[in-house]
Amino acid sequence: MAQNFAWLRRGVVEVFPQPADADSESESLEKRLLTTNQPLRVKYGIDPTGADIHFGHSIPMRKLRAFQDAGHTAVLIIGDFTARIGDPTGKSEVRRQLTEADVAQNAQTYFDQLRPILDFDTPGRLEVRYNSEWLSQLDLGKILELLSTMTVGQMLAKEGFAERYRKENPIFIHEFLYPLMQGFDSVAVEADVELGGTDQKFNIAVGRDLQRHFGQKPQFGMLLPILIGTDGEQKMSKSLGNYIALSEHPAQKYQKLQGVPDHRLEQYFELLTDLPLDKLPENPRDRQTLLAWEVVRQYDGEQAANEAKEAAKSGGKEGAVPEFSLAGVPYPVKLAYILNVSGLCKSTGEGKRKIQEGGVRLDGDRITDVDTNFASPAELQGKVLQVGKNKFVRLVP
Repeated sequence: MAQNFAWLRRGVVEVFPQPADADSESESLEKRLLTTNQPLRVKYGIDPTGADIHFGHSIPMRKLRAFQDAGHTAVLIIGDFTARIGDPTGKSEVRRQLTEADVAQNAQTYFDQLRPILDFDTPGRLEVRYNSEWLSQLDLGKILELLSTMTVGQMLAKEGFAERYRKENPIFIHEFLYPLMQGFDSVAVEADVELGGTDQKFNIAVGRDLQRHFGQKPQFGMLLPILIGTDGEQKMSKSLGNYIALSEHPAQKYQKLQGVPDHRLEQYFELLTDLPLDKLPENPRDRQTLLAWEVVRQYDGEQAANEAKEAAKSGGKEGAVPEFSLAGVPYPVKLAYILNVSGLCKSTGEGKRKIQEGGVRLDGDRITDVDTNFASPAELQGKVLQVGKNKFVRLVP
């Protein structure tokens, strides 16, 4: 099963181990790909800790698709069990534990968002697993066996733990279980390759150790970059407001992508498109336009990309989105009422149902509380209100 390894390496920071590494089994991933006659099992796990997936999350998904297109099996693990703990990587404090209901509600939104990326339809190309399938079945004896594979010193070397320990911030014992559970996922699905961001090397290495412990051939790790957000400075993050959600309206995606700073354009092209990097336009403005059009085309189709481009050309940033005037709206006002009077919903009751179903967003943030209300127009002016994928307005004075 010969492979174009250079293509699979596009945008990759590191593949480990290499034959020169101390723990290497003297085989590289490239050699495995070139000599194997069997599809490799390529694992990526995502914890449904939120309802939305942004372009930063799409990078490993796109790499999964590249492996699918090369004839391998993508193993997508929905971390419905690990999400109840939360990955402590890079966190300066303990994460809030999610309830089973939180996780289930978030997980159900993922597949629609991922369909434009992954091949869900070709038999044998995608295996979706929930890690509660095996993690919920671990008894105390098996948990003790997992814990015995790692020392406290090794765990404190993990990114985030060392800093918290130095600052005397609390580290709870259950957090030590997270990398072991993620590693056990690799054992459960017999992964050959695991994908992850550069902050996941520790967890992927734990998976290798556990596979050895349980008599399996250790997986390779493939580390991918952390996408810088639209501000051009910090990693893409919902909390920082510099993100683009996959489920945003095409016009919103287009606008945000057109605003990516010049010095970040090549990273966006490399990680979010398949376009050859040596044939990009020289003019930064032309690059921004091409980036916005190509990415919107991938997720929403060529017609939507063309419409977003024309709207941006004819109306500028504001003109790409229809407007609704808040003049005459009584305050305080409930969101369901605004959904009705703006024409996004036929009635206030329909507005409430859409909110409960998770189909309403305000400036990209999903709102699920039917009692959400606003005390003044200042809380709404300039924001985009959206229902589903295709109905949206910008709220203006």
